[in-house]
Amino acid sequence: MNVVEYCCAMTNDEQEDFREAWKDLYEMMLSERSGTRRTLYTAAATVFSALCVCDLLVEECDINCCCDPDCSSTDFSLFSTCSVPVVSSDSHFCFQKVALYEMNFTAHPPERLFHLIEKTNPSAFCLYTLNYRIALSFIIPELPNENDFDNFLKKSVNFANTKESDISHSTILNAPTATKYRYSVPVQTSDSFLKLPAPLFSSHCSDNNPVGFLMNEIFRCIRRVTLERCGEDRALSMSQYIQPKILAKPNSSKEIPITIESVFLQSLNKTMTRNAQSDVLLHPTFAIINGLKACTNVVLQVKYRITYTETGEITKAKICFLLGTVSSSMLPLQQQFHVRFLQQNTKSFPLSGNPGYVPGQPLIAGYKIESHVVQSTNRYGQFTIFYSLAEQNCLLAEGLRKPVFFGNNMITGCKIRLTETTDCQLVGKRLEKLLIGDSLPKYISSFGNSSPQNLQDWVPVHFSTLSVKKQKPCSIPVIYDIRVKWTKYGSLMNPQAKIVNVAVKMIASAFSKTDLEKGRMVQVSTIVSFFDVSAPAEAGYKAQPTIDAKLPFNFFFPFV
Repeated sequence: MNVVEYCCAMTNDEQEDFREAWKDLYEMMLSERSGTRRTLYTAAATVFSALCVCDLLVEECDINCCCDPDCSSTDFSLFSTCSVPVVSSDSHFCFQKVALYEMNFTAHPPERLFHLIEKTNPSAFCLYTLNYRIALSFIIPELPNENDFDNFLKKSVNFANTKESDISHSTILNAPTATKYRYSVPVQTSDSFLKLPAPLFSSHCSDNNPVGFLMNEIFRCIRRVTLERCGEDRALSMSQYIQPKILAKPNSSKEIPITIESVFLQSLNKTMTRNAQSDVLLHPTFAIINGLKACTNVVLQVKYRITYTETGEITKAKICFLLGTVSSSMLPLQQQFHVRFLQQNTKSFPLSGNPGYVPGQPLIAGYKIESHVVQSTNRYGQFTIFYSLAEQNCLLAEGLRKPVFFGNNMITGCKIRLTETTDCQLVGKRLEKLLIGDSLPKYISSFGNSSPQNLQDWVPVHFSTLSVKKQKPCSIPVIYDIRVKWTKYGSLMNPQAKIVNVAVKMIASAFSKTDLEKGRMVQVSTIVSFFDVSAPAEAGYKAQPTIDAKLPFNFFFPFV
């Protein structure tokens, strides 16, 4: 919504107040008393805050919104840019004031700069003055109330002539009292909304983040804890996350309790045990353990699992806790919060996008059997590469795999030492299994939600090998190169990532007898690269319409 639309959306009283503020501001500009400039800019900032289109949160600072009156100098120092750098009054006037906002990153800390200039409208049809107050606003329609409804009904001919007594009682009873949940709508509770702590401007936890319906999320944030008073912090207690009951539908009276599914306890040495009495609430307690100050039964991880029906009604809510013992060496405390939505009577299978791949999600891969693709149930193990430990020993890295995530270029490596006693054929086979894994998938999903039954939405994996200097006695694979080409698919407003080609190349290197006698340390690497091969977008236009107009047959009557 631009500034003009915002002005027109204001009520008549708001526009009158806005014009009065500009009148006072103009009179201040004519004044030449000392201190007027500072007061002028303060008043101007107040006036332009009414036109701030990025001010969305009530009484809270919106990030990168330089015209938000709720932001302080401390908030401005954290901004990276001004999302709305120019704010102006109504563009219909010949002379209008324009506020310019920018960030001064040379200052320490960075500060917001505010400039006020006067802009002239070059149009010949601009407004010099306005003597009709509601000329630039929509007229508010007259609405009936309980006192003048009958008079309003007589003046309007479009209302149905139905009396209140003609409406049956069953019709009133069947009127809907609650709507269904829709995507991203905050999940309501008996007192407010279901909230999940999340990092806001920094990594610290903000406890006022509502959970959106069908939005599976994972948040990690840190929290400052005083061990001696940990029992007073509600954010560390189990009761904080199970007390509000969830409403089955928005604004409904049916409440769904949050039941505890499991509770795991973690000690100071990171060992975990399951609490047999999961229905008993444990509270944070300060204690001295082996001479160390600690706090037991602290919430480290919370996992919500919410079940819903296809009609948008929540039927069940379960929660899992990970409680731990925290010492001073673990502060500030890091907490992790999950929420996952599951549809009732269906087996959920996580997707990597809908339809296009989402950056950071694993690649979907499988094997062709007849006319469909067979996949592993573990989507994080379908297309993987090896990773090595701190020792960088290739022989110790066997079986250690991690998934390939879309859009993440990765390099992993290890080292192996070749000597004259090395069996190169055996080492080559072991390195080949290390690089490929158990087997290389034959197909990669083009989209993040490709159906296994639709083989057209899968691209084959092109595998090739390259070896050099085969005349040397020892040849082993040293580089495993994975190249994924993708393109933007669909609308320019919301392009979707589509994989169009996957090429895997194994490059071998040969070593001479002299290299083996001296002892050679060889680096073995896996390289994953993603390439955007999207063609530049071209605007398409429809064919220009043709005019096919014919005169009536008697147009020249009676002359012809």
